[in-house]
Parts: sequence; C-alpha cells; structure tokens
Amino acid sequence: MRIRMTAMAGVATLAGSLGLYPLFEKSGWFWAGFGAVLAVAGGGMLSRRLRLPAPMNLVFGLAALLLYLNLVYASDRAWLAFVPSPESLRHLGDLAGGGWQAANRYAAPVPLLPGIAMLTATGIGLVAALVDLLAVRLHRTAPAGLPLLAMYSVPAAVREDGVGWLAFGAGALGFLGLLMADAREKVGGWGRTVTTHRRPREVPLAGADSPPAAGAAPPDATPLAVSGRRIAVGAVAVAVLLPAAVPGLEPRGMFGLGDGGNGGTRTVTTPDPLVSLKRELTRLDDSVVLTYRTDDPDGPDYLRLYALDRFDGDRWTYSPLKSSGKDKVVHGRSLPPPPGLTMGRVHKVTTEVRVRPEVRNMTFLPVPYAPTSVSIKGDWRVHASSLMVYSLRDSAGGRAYTVESLRTDPTSGQLAAAAGYPDDIVAHYTAVPKNIPQEVRQLAEQVTAGSSTALAQAVRLQRWFTVDGGYTYDLSAPAPQHSNDLVEFLLRSKRGYCEQYAASMALLARILGIPSRVAMGYTPGSEVRPGEWVVRSRDAHAWPELYFQGTGWVRFEPTPAGAAGQGTAVTPPYSQPAVSTGGGSDSSGAQAPDSSAAGGEATAAPGAGARHRNDEGPGGTTTAQNDEEDGFTAVPWLAGTVLVLLLMGVPMALRMITRRRRWAALAPPPSPPPPGAPPRPRTRAAAAPDPAGAAHAAWREMRADALDHGLEWRPSDSPRATARRLGELLELDAAGAQALTRIARAEELARYSQSRSPEPAERLRADVRTVREAFAASVGRRTRWRARLLPPSTMAQTRTALRTAGDRVLDVTARLNDLPSRLRRK
Repeated sequence: MRIRMTAMAGVATLAGSLGLYPLFEKSGWFWAGFGAVLAVAGGGMLSRRLRLPAPMNLVFGLAALLLYLNLVYASDRAWLAFVPSPESLRHLGDLAGGGWQAANRYAAPVPLLPGIAMLTATGIGLVAALVDLLAVRLHRTAPAGLPLLAMYSVPAAVREDGVGWLAFGAGALGFLGLLMADAREKVGGWGRTVTTHRRPREVPLAGADSPPAAGAAPPDATPLAVSGRRIAVGAVAVAVLLPAAVPGLEPRGMFGLGDGGNGGTRTVTTPDPLVSLKRELTRLDDSVVLTYRTDDPDGPDYLRLYALDRFDGDRWTYSPLKSSGKDKVVHGRSLPPPPGLTMGRVHKVTTEVRVRPEVRNMTFLPVPYAPTSVSIKGDWRVHASSLMVYSLRDSAGGRAYTVESLRTDPTSGQLAAAAGYPDDIVAHYTAVPKNIPQEVRQLAEQVTAGSSTALAQAVRLQRWFTVDGGYTYDLSAPAPQHSNDLVEFLLRSKRGYCEQYAASMALLARILGIPSRVAMGYTPGSEVRPGEWVVRSRDAHAWPELYFQGTGWVRFEPTPAGAAGQGTAVTPPYSQPAVSTGGGSDSSGAQAPDSSAAGGEATAAPGAGARHRNDEGPGGTTTAQNDEEDGFTAVPWLAGTVLVLLLMGVPMALRMITRRRRWAALAPPPSPPPPGAPPRPRTRAAAAPDPAGAAHAAWREMRADALDHGLEWRPSDSPRATARRLGELLELDAAGAQALTRIARAEELARYSQSRSPEPAERLRADVRTVREAFAASVGRRTRWRARLLPPSTMAQTRTALRTAGDRVLDVTARLNDLPSRLRRK
C-alpha cells in the first residue's frame, strides 16, 4: 500500500497548491482542496490494497474525488448523500459552468463562490490523482513534479505578481520531500548491513524490489537522509535568493520588502499630462491605484483625470487653471453643467471611489464624466469648462469620495444629426499650429473622403487606427515629444500606445474642423466582485473626446483593445455603426438621425442587445471577443494539451538523440578523391571507425533496448553469459540468435582481446535493430509503448547526469568551504 509514500504524495500536492493563494480572496479553497487530496489518497490506497492494475489506481482516485464532490456540493441531491445520481451530476455541472463564468468575469483575487471552490477542489484533486499514480503506484517520482508544476503556471499566467517566495519554497520542499521518501524506500529494500574487517557494505540479499528478511535490521539511511535534506534546503534557498538578488528580476525588492513591497513606502505615480504614460503602462509591479463601486447598469465608464485642450505643435497640455473661491467643491452643491449637453439622453450614476494610501501627488481626482457633484474632504476645486476636479494642496491618496455623474447614451442618429458649434468652442478646440505638415492634412482628408457628417468622419478616423491603417500597439515606442514624432507615428512607423493614438486622432479631428481634446485617466479596470472594480497602474490610458452639439463631449477609442492592445479599453457603442470604406456615401447607420433626436426628448437607455450587437464597425472584434470570454474557449485547453504532448515527447526525443549520437561517432570515412585530384586533408571525422568503439556502441545500445523493454540486465554477467541468458529468455529465431551472438562476440573481443572485431559498424548496427525487434516481440503492447514514449534507459541516464552534476556541485562547495583554511595555512 506504501502508506508513507501516499502521505508524502498528498503533502507534496497540498504544498504545491499553496501557489494558488493569489487567485482567491479567502482561504476556504485550501480546505476544499485538502478534502479532495484525502479522498484521492484513500481511493489510491484501496486500489493498491486490492492489487489492481496501475490504470485502476487513477480510476479509483477519480471515483473517490467524485464521491467527495457529491458529498460536499450536492449531498441533498445524491443518493445516501455521496453516491452520484443524475440530479447530483447535473447540479455539479451547473456549478462548474457558473464557476467558469465567474472566474472569467472577475479579476484575481476572485470571491470564493461555490462554483469556483468546486472547480478548485476538482483541479487539486486531479493533480493529486496524477501524483499518486506516478509517484506511489508506478514508482516514477521525478515525473510527478510535472502536474505539481502545472499548479504554479496558473497564478503565473493570471497575475503579474506571480507566486510569492514562501509559497514557492513550500511547494519545492514538498516535492523534494517526496523524492527523498521514495529514495529512502529504495535504499531500505537492499537488505541488512554486513560488517567486515574493512568497512560495512550493502549486500543485496533480498533484491532491490523486495523488503529485507524478517528480523533483519534495516540499513541505516540516516547519513543519506541528512545529506538529502541539506541538498534540498540548499537548492530551495538558491532558487529563492538568487532571483531576488539579481537586479531587475524582482521589482518589489528582495522578498517584497523593498521600495516596491506592500510593507514599505511604495509610491504610485499617476499619469501627468506633461509626462509620458509609458512609465505607468510598463510598471513591473502593476500596483493597485484605486477601487470603486458603481450602480451604472451599463457597466462603468472611464475615470478621467485631465482634459488636455491645447496642442502647441509638439505636445498636448491643458490651459492654465485660474482658480478662485467660487470654484471650490462643496458637499451638497452641484458642479457646473456639462458644456454642450442639452438634448442627449442621459442617466445618473453614483460612484464610490477609494484611492490607495500608497498613491502620492494625485492632485486631480479620477471621476467619471460628466460629474455633477463630488463629496470629499479637503480643499478641492472644479474647472468649469472641462469639469476637471483638482486641489492646490491636497492629494487623493488614501481618500474615499463619492461622485454623482451624468452618463450620456447618445445614439449614432443623434450624433449624426448634430450640426453647428458655438463660436467659443470652435475658436478654442479646433486651433491647429501652422507647422503641421501638409501630408498630415492630406491624410485626414483621405481617410474621411466621402463622409457627410462629423460622426462619419470620427468613425472613419477611429476605424483607420484600429482596423484599416495597419497600426500596431507597442509599448516600446518612444513617447511623442515633438511634432515630428506624431508624423512618424501617423505616416511611417505606425507603432505606438494610447498616447500616440489619442493625440493623433484628436489632431486629425481638429484638422477636419471637429472640436476635440485629449483626455487622460484610467479605463474601468477589472471587476473583482459584483459591482466592485479595481484599477491598476497598467489601466492608465489616454483617449480623444470630440464635441457634438446637444450631447457635449463624447469619448472615442482609437487604441486597439484586448490582448493586442490596451487590455481593458472599451469601444463605445455609438462609434460602431457600419461605415462604407470606399468613396461612396456612408451607410444609413451613420447618417440617419434618430427620431427621438428631433424632439429633444430623453428616451430609455439601450438594452443589452444594442450594447453588444455585432456591428461591422471598429468595435466588432472587441464585442465578439467579450461575448466569447463569457463562455468556454478551447484555446487554453488546446495549448495545454500541446504542452503536455511536448513534455511527454521529451524522453522519446532524448532516446532518439542518444542513439543517433552514439552511431554518429562511428561514421564511415569519406570516399577517396578522384584520380589526379589533390588528397583531402585528413581530419578526425574522416578517420576510420574504431572496431572496439563500434562494439561498445552496439553493446550499450542493446543494453538500453533491454532496459526499455523491461528485461533483466545483470552488469556482473559477461557478454557471452548475457547473450546466452537473453537467447533462452526470448526464444529467438535463427537470424535473431546470430545477431545477438555477433554483438556479444564483438564486445567480448573489444574488452578482453587485443584482436580487432571482425564485424563492421554497419553490420553491428543492423544486428542491434534485429535484436530490438526481438525484444519488442517478446513483451506486451503496454511495455512496447512505454519503451517508445517513456524509455527507462533515458530516465536512468537523466538521473545519472543529475547525480553527477550534484556530486560536482558538492565538490565545488566543499572546496569553497576549505578555501579560507587553505588561505590561512599559506
């Protein structure tokens, strides 16, 4: 039953599961996984007690896991509270579906909903079943580390922070403990210790796989265990300390206690209109800036910090703010009305924001546009024309405040019907420096050719950056500092991030006569629980705002969204109408005014169908992606399957490489040069193959094939005795017997005689193939497949290489320890 190994396999699995802690808000997932590990261990022990075949070990473990899941999550629907029934299985399936959707919906750390807890217990139980099968039943402890490693890949792929050093150290020590327990059992199977006048030695009286005789004292493995523990602790210490000591690998400092750690004085800088966003977008720690709750039924909108209304030819900035006492934000008093919002349909939104205390120098408040009232302590003021909320002395770090805002819900018809701009808006928000190159002006006209409304022009500009123009989101692009930088982005490199996209679209809109400005702040972030969202440093963003009479300032999104762009950017629905890309007129979706716009009456907000319709505009791809993320996607599973297949093919590939290299060293000499040609220089590769080397290569290859097919190989036997025993065991035909005899005779001559082997290398290689086919014919199908996919000779070769490397490391360590004493003696 191997009770000790079963317990160590369970402990190693639980220690490896500690790496999942960053994914959950509470610790209840660990106890769910603990129960799953116990159930799997019990099923495996029962299978081994009944002496069933190895595949049944996995079947019993999975069956015990299913009984456990029924008991914990569907006991009221199962027979006898734990026996699966159709209703209980249906309930577990519903829980799994709900858990999968919740896991895709929330950002880590996720709330521990029943479905998520059940999926976690199932995953840990599956890993426990594989570890129990490999380490306990099949005696393959080293490959058991692969499923344990898989648990670390999940938080590493989901969170930027990865896994903490404590969790990594616990998992590594658990796996090393499993390896030491397996090695201790193998040492204990070598019988009793026989003491002679020279030294004690181990005599294999009982065989490597049988226990010592009754009454015999087991061998003392304490020195080996002590050495193993020292090596294990040293290896884990090096793995933990070395990355923390290398500059740049650990952004939070050693063990998270440096400037970037949670326990220190970490500073989170906010995007400044005069400084590039790149510093925020490329932060390695991806710090949390703020959290907020909102009652917006359509989901939260962007949180705006700045409105940059001036373009000086090089960069976008905001006009100097002239503050007076009447600009103060007072609790209960409304802010100035949003400019231009007179007839668009709107709905009220309440947002409760809490900024992290680590944030420094945030003198502008992140608020959803357009704010109507702000409740916050301190001296805060509002800029009437842009509705930026700022302070002359206070910082938002560590503060909590509530924002009441109006969110516009314009339709494409309303925006298309907007006509005319106030004179002050035109004078201020369409000003363009005279040094703008003519080719940039031509690009604006070319992209929007045939558009009859300002909305159609804006949509074409947005689509040009996201679909048609061939632009690529690239955080490595330099920040724009001069007008030439924007020209380079627009016309040549076409690589940049949100700052270039927003600045370029706003500039092109002004060239076309559409009032525009650049807004900077944060995207909505990620939802961590229903109605609650978290915003991180990498959610910093810039986007253009265009003015439409009756609706006011409207957001557009020219930056690519999703995995190929700004991950949390969202394209607004009104900017997604189908627009023809040719020179003809625009489609009716971009031209026809909404019937409600003429009357100026507010209508109901669009439903979910209008919000997620599958348009052919620039947001079509994003909308489809969002819908796909709500359900099951096969890409991660296919990638995982391919990775597992590649890992399974590693032993087979190593065996093939070893065989090829073994024979490649015996390549025949090149053909002689033609008559009259100068002789070729004689090189080492062109030398004739050594007959003794060919014999040794054939013998080693035959030994590896025998081990791969599970045949006994006695190192103490002579080549002739080995050939005789294998011939009697395999009952070879005449051709196989002759091949085996030739290989054994060649090895015998190479070992014990000075005479040359009469057999050439090619004949010996063909003989090895013949004997290998005889080995494969003498064993079952399962052993043949194991010899192909998981050849034991490769495993033994890997263990030998690791053991040799470990011995060299210990030797170097001992020399380094003795170095001070040797220096003192000198």
